[in-house]
Amino acid sequence: MPRKAKTQTRSSLSQYYNASMFRADTWNRIKNLCQRLAEGRGRPDDLEAVSSLIEQVSPMEEYFAFPGRLVVLQIKSLFRDEAYEELFALVNKIVGALMSESYRRKHINLHSIIDVSEQDEEEAEDNDERIRRRPYFEVLIVDDISHAQQRQQRDSLTDFRRDEDAFTYEPIFVPSFEDALIAVLFNPAIQSVVIRFGFKLRSAHNMPVLNRYLMQAQLENLDDLEPQDYGVALADVVNAMRPELDLYLVTDQAVEDIAGRVGDACRRVFYNREDFLELHTNILRGVDARYDTPFFTALKQYSKQPTGVFHAMPISRGKSIAKSHWIKDMGEFYGMNIFLAETSATSGGLDSLLEPHGPIKKAQEMAARAFGARKTFFATNGTSTCNKIVVQALVRPGDIVLVDRDCHKSHHYGMVLSGAEVIYLDSFPLHQYSMYGAVPLREIKKILLELKAAGKLHRVKMLLLTNCTFDGIVYNVERYMEECLAIKPDLVFLWDEAWFGFARFGPTYRTRTAMHSADTLRKKYKSEAYRTLYAKKQKELAKVKDGDIDGLLEKHLYPDPDKVRIRAYATQSTHKTLTALRQGSMIHMYDQDFNSKVEESFHEAYMTHTSTSPNYQILASLDVGRRQVELEGFDLVQKQVELAMVLRQRVSTHPLLSKHFKVLTVRDMIPAEHRQSGIESYYDPERGWNEIWDAWSGDEFCLDATRVTLFVGGTGLDGDTFKNDVLMDQYGIQINKTSRNTVLFMTNIGTTRSSIAYLIEILVKIAKDLEERTEDMNGPERRVHEKKVHSLTHELPPLPDFSRFHDAFRPDPNGTTPEGDMRTAFFLAYAEEECEYLGLTDGTLAKAMEEGRQVVSATFIIPYPPGFPILVPGQVVSDEIIEFLRNLDVKEIHGYRSDLGLRVFTEDALVRSAERMRGK
Repeated sequence: MPRKAKTQTRSSLSQYYNASMFRADTWNRIKNLCQRLAEGRGRPDDLEAVSSLIEQVSPMEEYFAFPGRLVVLQIKSLFRDEAYEELFALVNKIVGALMSESYRRKHINLHSIIDVSEQDEEEAEDNDERIRRRPYFEVLIVDDISHAQQRQQRDSLTDFRRDEDAFTYEPIFVPSFEDALIAVLFNPAIQSVVIRFGFKLRSAHNMPVLNRYLMQAQLENLDDLEPQDYGVALADVVNAMRPELDLYLVTDQAVEDIAGRVGDACRRVFYNREDFLELHTNILRGVDARYDTPFFTALKQYSKQPTGVFHAMPISRGKSIAKSHWIKDMGEFYGMNIFLAETSATSGGLDSLLEPHGPIKKAQEMAARAFGARKTFFATNGTSTCNKIVVQALVRPGDIVLVDRDCHKSHHYGMVLSGAEVIYLDSFPLHQYSMYGAVPLREIKKILLELKAAGKLHRVKMLLLTNCTFDGIVYNVERYMEECLAIKPDLVFLWDEAWFGFARFGPTYRTRTAMHSADTLRKKYKSEAYRTLYAKKQKELAKVKDGDIDGLLEKHLYPDPDKVRIRAYATQSTHKTLTALRQGSMIHMYDQDFNSKVEESFHEAYMTHTSTSPNYQILASLDVGRRQVELEGFDLVQKQVELAMVLRQRVSTHPLLSKHFKVLTVRDMIPAEHRQSGIESYYDPERGWNEIWDAWSGDEFCLDATRVTLFVGGTGLDGDTFKNDVLMDQYGIQINKTSRNTVLFMTNIGTTRSSIAYLIEILVKIAKDLEERTEDMNGPERRVHEKKVHSLTHELPPLPDFSRFHDAFRPDPNGTTPEGDMRTAFFLAYAEEECEYLGLTDGTLAKAMEEGRQVVSATFIIPYPPGFPILVPGQVVSDEIIEFLRNLDVKEIHGYRSDLGLRVFTEDALVRSAERMRGK
């Protein structure tokens, strides 16, 4: 092959977001080329192409047990000998095993792989079937030893395999610190890492796709390490990147000293050359600790017990279905196991969700470990209930709470139930796409500093934000918590992570989760290095004049390490982004004051909102979902992100799709002042993939790549019509979220390459249909179409900010801070005589406002989209809000009756409410 062709092959690496897809596609390309050579159809440049591709994939296979280094050497030998038929047979066998993952279902037999004359045969179901189906994983051993020593050590470990082992594994060896990091980030099958003391620092490989993994590790000052410190340093870095892995350190130093330095990072520290039997049993035991599902196992055992049912629930044990003549199809549809496991009992090996002491308690403790929380509680009726539990447990009437105005409606109702005095925070608007972003840190700091100046800071209890937002805007959680704690050192944070449960299991995403940030900050504030930094920063702040809020807003604020308390809560819709049945959710907490201040009130709030008859199938699914992400979450999240990136790439580079659609970029979704890294997009057709690590580590906001927002305004169809009439009705594609001119596609851990390919295929069909329709339009039809396009791309109603609470619902109407008592307004609206209706279309509302009346909403008004309250009880109706409502072309507006208009308080009701409020 000419040198130019090889250069093109190398440059094509930039088209792959990560190495896993590149690896799979490269093996397939090798197979196709080898087939041509074997059949005598080879082209002049095929030999050069095969050679180049083998050289590219060769270093990657050193990080995998299958096919591994020995098989690659055999491939190179067959290629040199021009044994193309044998070469194709071997490569075809490898690709088949990789694509089907059949190598995971039985022990790897290198002889059977290399001996291409041996034919695969279907093994019959027999006593060995269970052994073949045991979960498989790989063990990384970091040590710079010869290949002969590697084989010896591999044999020493695998000789201890037994048929009764619950799992099977294969070891792989790497010689350096950098290779170890590439391996754990590249190979998701690795579950255990054995770190010895004789390895090098740097990798011998230099490939663009692999280098991206080293960048992801964000290593600093590696060259400053002494060789004797490599092992401990590597354990710390691997633990930070993939905390779910079991780490075993083998050292020739004093093990007592090393054990104290590695802390919780390593499960076990061995001295010198370890006992291979002991290592083997520890490896299996470590994986088994994550594989265990205490409640799911208990429920399976219960379903097998012969019991007589003399309690509630006729459906228990499937009795009411089995004896029925008319609903047997329900049993046939679901299968009997789901009913055999159905019960309202808490005995027989089961447990009570309200007072867990057995398998539910243990399952929640294991979930806390997996998600990095101090405590975790399960919920079987969704994150809406989780939000209300946390708010009720922590907030008392009269406490001030800062709330993201466009958060989920459950938070607004939680404010009503708790009696909080609410200060709503406005997110930055994206007017051109009819959606909101997130709340800038500057606005939150300003409100807190104003409350401090007003002498109200002691009443501020909680900051409530959505991370990440439905549209994928992700906060810099650590920075937000740090600067807010500098002003209010015991502030409680409630992060609604309903759509972000998967983030814990991606190394980059994890850094922006509540639990990880809370743990990071607590460790940071306990260090002497932070005390030194704090003292230095306090001297700088001393130059800012007292009361100079603007001056403080320009500074990065740091909390006092002697006063700060880390109090963070995260609510998670596990069922939305991980494997769990509908309404399966979790509450994660990292609260230093939970035991002393919250435990009793949390228990009462949990009792208030949790059913006494929780669904055990949902609880079991949460237990199994936790097992899955601890053992393969890293792999699943990696693929989820990768597929979203592929979708971005395909739409951006396809000539027809890019003509009619646009994937909104980071620049479109996040204003420049909140993107300190300067990144504008994840993929550029000219340059390929941009590195995102700087953005995720430092920017105020970044964009979750798994949310792909497609601008459809150019089609002349609004988002709701595109969703329902085109995607769903014509092609069976389901999505959740739209705006006036966008639709949101979300990848998840269940998304496949086939589903992405299908979506791209459908978008191409839609674009072709649009091309044909516009070509066939006559003059009047074209003008109508162009008018619709112009309306969706240019005539977009500006998004209104929160106006204010009426003085009748403000405890301090003459004060400088805007908190309002929404609970009083909410329950005042229960009295019909205190309310009336003013019409949007009959002129009564406009007339009242023109005459100077302060019109005040008596209800929540929630249009879908955007799906959050435009008006809340007690809020003054502004001209901007009315203009927005009039321009809405959505069909669903909760709280608004088109036949009557807006429900508002009478003027007399407001006077009486103000008098009662002043009477307080």
